[in-house]
Parts: sequence; structure tokens; C-alpha cells
Amino acid sequence: MDEPISSAEQYPARYWHKLPDGRIQCDLCPRDCKLNEGQRGVCFVRGRVGDTMVLTTYGRSSGFCVDPIEKKPLNHFYPGSSILSFGTAGCNLACKFCQNWDISKSRSFDKLANQASPETIARNAAELGCKSVAFTYNDPVIFAEYAMDTADACHELGVKTVAVTAGYMHAQPRAEFYAKMDAANVDLKAFTDEFYFRQTSAHLQPVLDTLKYLCLETRVWVELTTLLIPGYNDSAHEIGRMCEWIAKELGTAVPLHFTAFHPDYKMTDIPATPAAKLTEARQIAHSAGLLHVYTGNVHDTSGGTTLCANCRQPLIVRDWHLIREYALTEDGECPHCGTKLAGHYEKFARQFGRQRIPVIVR
Repeated sequence: MDEPISSAEQYPARYWHKLPDGRIQCDLCPRDCKLNEGQRGVCFVRGRVGDTMVLTTYGRSSGFCVDPIEKKPLNHFYPGSSILSFGTAGCNLACKFCQNWDISKSRSFDKLANQASPETIARNAAELGCKSVAFTYNDPVIFAEYAMDTADACHELGVKTVAVTAGYMHAQPRAEFYAKMDAANVDLKAFTDEFYFRQTSAHLQPVLDTLKYLCLETRVWVELTTLLIPGYNDSAHEIGRMCEWIAKELGTAVPLHFTAFHPDYKMTDIPATPAAKLTEARQIAHSAGLLHVYTGNVHDTSGGTTLCANCRQPLIVRDWHLIREYALTEDGECPHCGTKLAGHYEKFARQFGRQRIPVIVR
């Protein structure tokens, strides 16, 4: 039995239509949930009340933190800047390895202790000196209306917006959603449909469609993240196929982050990813022609360093999320050969640092 939807949770949702049999279908993501009265979708936060669909988490957050932009991870989007991060609850995927499972798999709204309007979030971000706001922790696809309204409010104040997402979204809402985003880090969780189906209850092709749309048809800055899980998606063959696809279909300048898995949620019996596996994956990606490949969740200065695409001189040297050296010009050019580095940059005066600071938004 689905948890009843109270009147306080009933924000009008978009992206649905009525079916001939009386049910209504959610058109936001490829799950196409079909709902009778009182039912919720797989994401848990979109449900049916009467003859309409509602979003139950509009204006409600699981918490706010100021992070370094590199934590998203985004290494080519205003490096060293700070970003105000928040999420809600629920998710439209069912990843057995979810590392934010207490939020994304929540079936109770006790996690949503913070309430904030889009305008309040934008104002706080500006007052805190954040370059951008991130919709993260759980997938912003499922709270699209809240994220889109917040993005509008942010842009009114000159604050950028970032989506951290699995990219599992239908074409029409995808176009409207990303029209309001300045950057995105998209999880490319594996490169087989079998993995997606068995480990996330989703499919690969819609994610690839999202990536091609973002990189080829929008101005959104895109970086990719793949969490390497030992024995599941870390074979040299699969990594090679994925990197070749990225190079051919998205371009060699798209940054790719390989991050280390640690045992969590329903995969506590799987060992953590060895650092050597991340290094191997990075080498495979470079061999496929990718220019900007990083490692994450491990201490690896080499794997955190941004190199010039032309002369391969180090331009940004990172130690975890801390920038140790920054050699780019104000316009984002290599001082050695003048090649412009893919991404978005501005004058580098100081960095936020590696700290993560919880904040109260009022």
C-alpha cells in the first residue's frame, strides 16, 4: 500500500497524460509509471491525486551543503569555485550500489527537514558567494519542476546551475530541463544493458541518448562519471568499448571521471575498487583518444591533474579536491602553447578548498 499523499505534498506536476483505461501515465522518464488513484511512481515522489499528478517534494530538501565544485565532480567548470548542493528524496533508478541510498531510497519524508523556495535557495547561494547551485544527492530528474524553478531564480541573480544525474529521462522533459542547466555530471554507470537492467532496474540506451543530446544539441557543459565496481563493469574490454563510444559520439574533449566503489547498500560483499584499476581504466581511456580523464575516491594526484590537450603540460594540479597548482590564463588558455582548454573558466584568485560545509537555508 502506497503511503498516502497529504495535501501539503501536492504540488502540480508536469509531464503526464491520461490513459484510456482511466490510469494516468508519468511521461518524465522511461519507466512510464501508470498510476491508479493514490498510487506513487517508482521514484516514490510523484503520485496521483484525483485526476492529476503531483510532486510531493517541491520546496523540501534533505539538506544543504557548500562544496568545492570538484566534488560533483566537475573539473572543467570554474575550478576552485564553491557550489551550494542540495537534493530531496527518492530516485527513478534502483541501483544496488547506491552510495546515497539513505536519501535516494527513502520511503519516508523524515529526511526532508529543510524547506526552501527556489528564490530562497538562489539568494542564499549568492550571499554565500557560491558560483553555482547543484541539484544532487538524489537524481534531480524526479524533482524537475523544483529544480527548474530554482534554476530560473538562480539565473536571475547570476548564479549558475548544475545537474548531477543518471540521465534517465524522456526527450521532451529533457529538453525543457536542460534548457535551464549550465552544466551536468552524468553517471554512465556501465556500458552494457545487462548491467543497467540487473543492477539499476533501468536500461542503457536512454542514457546514451541523453548524452548525445547534451553534447551535440545543447550548450550544457558535460562531464561523465563511471563508478568502477570490481567484477561488474570494470573489464578492460567494456571500459575500452565505452571510451571508444565516447570519443566517437561525444568527442574526445568530454572529461571522464573513473571513481572507486566502496561496499554499500546491497553490495556490501563486493570489495572496494583497487587504485590500480582506476589507473588502468585511465590508460585505456587515453589510448581511446580521450583527452581529459580523471580518477576519484582515491588519493591520486596524477589522476586529478588537468593536462593541456595539445602540449600535455599540467595546467591544474589537484590533491583530492584541493588545487595545488593553477596555470591557466583568465580565458582558460594554456600558458605554454596557447591552446584553449575545453570548459568554463574565469580569473583564478582563490579557491574554496576541499571542505564540505553544511548550511541552513532561510
